[in-house]
Amino acid sequence: MFNLEKLVRKNILELKPYSSARDEFSGKEGVFLDANENPFGDLNRYPDPQQKALKNKLSEIKGISAEQIFIGNGSDEIIDILFRVFCNPGRDEALTFSPTYGMYEVSAAINEIELIKIPLNDQFQIDFEAAEPLFDLANLKLIFICSPNNPTGNTIRDLDRVLANFKGIVVIDEAYIDFSENESYLSQIEKYPNLIVLQTLSKAWGLAAARVGVAYTNTKIIALLNKVKPPYNISQLNQQAASQAIGDREVFEQQKALILAQKEILQTQLLALPTVKKIYPSDTNFLLVEVNDADKIYEELVKKQVITRNRNKEVANCIRITVGNPEENQQLIRAFQSITI
Repeated sequence: MFNLEKLVRKNILELKPYSSARDEFSGKEGVFLDANENPFGDLNRYPDPQQKALKNKLSEIKGISAEQIFIGNGSDEIIDILFRVFCNPGRDEALTFSPTYGMYEVSAAINEIELIKIPLNDQFQIDFEAAEPLFDLANLKLIFICSPNNPTGNTIRDLDRVLANFKGIVVIDEAYIDFSENESYLSQIEKYPNLIVLQTLSKAWGLAAARVGVAYTNTKIIALLNKVKPPYNISQLNQQAASQAIGDREVFEQQKALILAQKEILQTQLLALPTVKKIYPSDTNFLLVEVNDADKIYEELVKKQVITRNRNKEVANCIRITVGNPEENQQLIRAFQSITI
């Protein structure tokens, strides 16, 4: 049976969180002499530490209570906070399935947490025969699952099997979910008290520079995350940029539709090239492309000022190509066509 308190580090349970000036007084009117701010300028005041306006907007479009939303300085900050809340350095473990997003491993190492990596099968799906025996490890606290996965691009299936059989925290990282036709796991938060869904405004919403990551989960876990987060972790500029972006749904839908249409065109054109052997199924805004020599093709593309991502070490002879605008995509195709390997 899931027991949240048994998973949390003792010092975090006992921690009294920092209370900032804007936590203690959240009104907008008055003479503000409480936060040692400079009285001059347009950016002289600290931002809302709880990002209430942004959470309310996210609540509307996601259909989830604002009290079940945590906003981080990118998903990477949230990943780091999860390690600090649940995992004792040098003692506890986390698990993920590879190949996948590299920051799970980096953040685990920074926090002195052993990360168990189980290879995905030939279809880039979870090998449950290898994974399930580990679910009962006494010190296994977190499982990270990127779905749709990076760099493979596919949706990971049978996640309910993980959620139902693991007594720790399951983090489903849905950074690319807006590009997918599959349903988000947001709808399962009430069913599974051990579920945290990560999403981001960096991808489909076009706000990579603003660094706004979002965790959706139950209010008990949200309270723990709020204990650990820095006081003003999202700047006012970034909160405003995020609110403006999610407030313009028409632009979002138009841009997403163009990206998805361009992905289909790009895939057709790439498959016609002699250097391309295979393109893996993608529920994202990128394609994992198997070529005849990933290292050489990557370098040749760089020489032509077309920058892709060499994933040869993660998936043999593969490069990862982000879908750009129509002009960028055609520049990529022309560069590919000029390569003879």
